[in-house]
Amino acid sequence: MTTNSPKSIIVIFGATGDLANRKLYPSIYRLYRNGKLSENFAVVGVARRPLTNEDFRNNVKKSISHFEDKSIDPDAFASHFHYHPFDVQDLSYYQSLNKLLNTLDEKHETEGNRIFYLAMAPNFFGTLATNLKSEGLTSTNGWTRLVIEKPFGHNFKSAKELNDQIREAFTEDQIYRIDHYLGKEMVQNIEVIRFANAMFEPLWNNQHISNIQITSSEVLGVEDRGRYYESSGALRDMVQNHMLQMMALLAMEPPIKLTPEEIRSEKVKVLRALKPITEEDVEKYFVRGQYDRGILNGEEINGYREGNSVDPESNTETFVSGKLLIENFRWAGVPFYIRTGKRMKKKSTEIVIQFKDLPMNLYYDKEENIHPNLLVIHIQPYEGITLHLNAKKGEYGSTSTPITLNYNNNGSNDKMNTPEAYEVLLNDCMRGDSTNFTHWDEVALSWKFVDIISNAWENTKAEQFPNYESGSNGPKESEALLENDGFNWWSVTPEEE
Repeated sequence: MTTNSPKSIIVIFGATGDLANRKLYPSIYRLYRNGKLSENFAVVGVARRPLTNEDFRNNVKKSISHFEDKSIDPDAFASHFHYHPFDVQDLSYYQSLNKLLNTLDEKHETEGNRIFYLAMAPNFFGTLATNLKSEGLTSTNGWTRLVIEKPFGHNFKSAKELNDQIREAFTEDQIYRIDHYLGKEMVQNIEVIRFANAMFEPLWNNQHISNIQITSSEVLGVEDRGRYYESSGALRDMVQNHMLQMMALLAMEPPIKLTPEEIRSEKVKVLRALKPITEEDVEKYFVRGQYDRGILNGEEINGYREGNSVDPESNTETFVSGKLLIENFRWAGVPFYIRTGKRMKKKSTEIVIQFKDLPMNLYYDKEENIHPNLLVIHIQPYEGITLHLNAKKGEYGSTSTPITLNYNNNGSNDKMNTPEAYEVLLNDCMRGDSTNFTHWDEVALSWKFVDIISNAWENTKAEQFPNYESGSNGPKESEALLENDGFNWWSVTPEEE
């Protein structure tokens, strides 16, 4: 292990939950395997269940059992994990947890550095933060950081109340609001593609780009998350965080320096420049959908309203598409189209930058319109970049044909995408790098924008729900949203290219 790797204790609240087992423990293992964790670390699992250390360590070993790395002894790795039964409301549990942390600080020589990771129900976030401070768990000789999963509030009002409560115990620079999309390699590549290539940055404006499309579609439905999803919907679950964050990275100005503060400042400027819409205008700019029965992979799939804990007359959207406009000098007049949905035709997260057509194209074929130049950033499940160009056909004549230049990142490793995102973000947090976490200013501006849309939809029942079949590309109104502007949705995976 490298000697300059961070030393810390990671306290995971919700240690027996799905997030911890599927993503956090494998990510910590990868960090350990890759030398990003020294031997000076400990993980304390906190949850209600009365487990022993041995029970907990067996759970951890099970979660990393798919790794085939003979150079690491699973028992040696698991020996860094400790369990502490917990009741969020009972202060005596905080006091006994603090004693355990002090003991582990000394045993593992972690110098008082502590990460408190809240991987649990968000209604406990404020209480936990307050009690961690009042019972002395944040008073150490090292640093303390608080990692919070989404959702961060349900709207701007609740998010502000939660933020005010947390800020009484932690300063803004100690709070790491996690958005796992920001840990994905190709999302982080957006900045590199833009700012490290002389062929793109001069064209990255309304003079040369006609529109930008951001798509995140899932084949899966709501599954057993019906109770959560009924109070969330696609707008709060995906648009308020992931989609607006990707848009901000695509649209921001070049930062003065690659520091968290400067990058955050540029992202905030984009969110401030979003063209405001009124509730009356929502239907003009946004489309909502809810999936019906359909066929996926030859199997008949139930509709959303037939799911567990879902209202049979539910007004909750499982699909959102929208047109965003940024009112600044660089982007005036360029639509940013977003769409996200469940039970879609395929699983795909991708960004398409469509460049403007030439004012006069000498190689135009009357029978076949020339293909526009596209830059496609594939985020998941494929990772890579595709550039769509036009070249001469290999036959007589002077017409052009579309060709593609591909960079495929999938073939270079066998990493699972989502846990790897958590691996990156956990490492960033331990190093104190908040670049790929969301600042309160970003959260506040995103909620203020989204609240107008959600208020309009909650006050008006969708008459045509469900309005798209499982296994489709969403409601037909989503296609019309672009067609009205003379565009269409692009969706090209590397396999199809």
